[in-house]
Amino acid sequence: MYNLSPLPYSYDALEPVLDKETLEYHHDKHQQAYIDKANALVPGTEFEGKSLEEIVKTAPAGPVYNNAAQAINHELYWNQFQSPREDNRPSGALLEALEQRWGSFEAFQTAFETSGLNNFGSGWTRLVKNADGSLEILNTSNAGNPLSQGKTPLLGIDVWEHSYYIGYRNRRADYLKGCRKLINWDVVAKQY
Repeated sequence: MYNLSPLPYSYDALEPVLDKETLEYHHDKHQQAYIDKANALVPGTEFEGKSLEEIVKTAPAGPVYNNAAQAINHELYWNQFQSPREDNRPSGALLEALEQRWGSFEAFQTAFETSGLNNFGSGWTRLVKNADGSLEILNTSNAGNPLSQGKTPLLGIDVWEHSYYIGYRNRRADYLKGCRKLINWDVVAKQY
């Protein structure tokens, strides 16, 4: 049985970037629905007793994969955030790796946000670590999760409209720029 983890902060902790109403709907309704569906689909299958991560790594495309992946995708999404901070940036080895790969942290931010803006339709824009240790910005559609490709998700921004439409309407670019203030780079660095 899979359970919805509580948010690691209050519903209004991410304001003004993400408002309380968005978090209530996104976390309590959307993510809960993925977990409920996974709980309904998994019993009696070869995935019974497996973690959501194990399911995502081994399940074929379809309802079981989609709901398990979306449950995990959202878990990372919520856990990587903190109250907004101006000039929010990583430090240490992660910052060095980002600078080495993109030339500067600012160039990484621009590339990441451009990728998110150009991710057609619903999906996720992520910073991932490849098996060889290199970093990559990866767009996935719908419930796609890098674990199924042998990649480690470090940072993931939800670009499904439900993640930003209450506060931003159709202004995905503004949502992506706002999210840069929310990233808890210590959490991302631990995954790195």
